[in-house]
Amino acid sequence: MAVKIRLKRIGAKKSPVYRVVVADSRSPRDGRLIEELGIYNPLRTPVEFRVNEEQALKWMLDGAKPSDTVRNLFSKVGLMEKLHNAKNAK
Repeated sequence: MAVKIRLKRIGAKKSPVYRVVVADSRSPRDGRLIEELGIYNPLRTPVEFRVNEEQALKWMLDGAKPSDTVRNLFSKVGLMEKLHNAKNAK
């Protein structure tokens, strides 16, 4: 089973809010998920992005691939660097 870390839209029309979730890559965008990791609200000033970093690292070390958007968000908070350091420490 291919696992992805991606965004799930929960906001109303014209006011998007997203959850950062772990899901099977074959399930639909707002379909069944495995675990919820955080929240992303692009309309707030400043942009709100909260994520459980420990759980996200655990999933990525176990083989979950982040989507392009999630990868960019993780890079901004320094999570991709932590992943890189964790992989090199093994």
